[in-house]
Amino acid sequence: MEERKLAGHTHAEMADGRAPALVTIPAGWFLMGCERSQDAHSQDSERPVHRVWVDEFLLGANQVTNTDYARFLRATGSTAPPFWGDGNFNHPQQPVVGISWHEAVRYCEWLRASTGRDFRLPTEAEWERAARGGQEGALYPWGDAPPESLPGYAERCAGYWQTGPEPVGRDEPNAYGLFNICDNVHEWCSDWYSPDYYAASPERNPRGQGTGERRASRGGSWRHHIKMSRCAARSSIPPEFQYADYGFRLACDIS
Repeated sequence: MEERKLAGHTHAEMADGRAPALVTIPAGWFLMGCERSQDAHSQDSERPVHRVWVDEFLLGANQVTNTDYARFLRATGSTAPPFWGDGNFNHPQQPVVGISWHEAVRYCEWLRASTGRDFRLPTEAEWERAARGGQEGALYPWGDAPPESLPGYAERCAGYWQTGPEPVGRDEPNAYGLFNICDNVHEWCSDWYSPDYYAASPERNPRGQGTGERRASRGGSWRHHIKMSRCAARSSIPPEFQYADYGFRLACDIS
């Protein structure tokens, strides 16, 4: 209960608008992974369920939006990502998509240099800790009920999710104050992906294996038949890929 009281404190957006709003994810232990996955492809990569400690950190309340990313493009003269001019993806408050892992890292580096704060991508462990919102062992941030049972799910599937992600922050946040944490777009993580990493993962602040061919990602996708992912569900693609359902969310070290 004390963890819930400490969680979800919102850090105001920086005065000049460069950094999206952040929420505090409290330090603590949690059980990472899932023994109950019904997806045969994911079962082994989510096992064994193991106890992990994550230090306190900050995480973006929302996925990085087109408005956020436009500031980066103007400041750096970088090339706009694919789909930037597509009407299905260019609402100012939709999450920016078509971002490779490398571009997401460059955005974090630019924000770090321009604000003096330690912005980066979250680790898989940090992301899952945050997505669970203090609900130990639940399949989803809201519990074990399937996404199809949630109020408004059908309407959301019939709306923006037909052709692209919806503008961020329209649904209820989880217990830590995070919006769209398991839906809308896949979110890049900092880790190299390994399906058997959990068997060798350290207990404290795991950061993935040192090398690899694919970068880890988390969260659901507007393009999938089931639009909301389980908290423990893992995904990955090569870091240079630019997909219409891939975006990212900022993490930041506590300074």
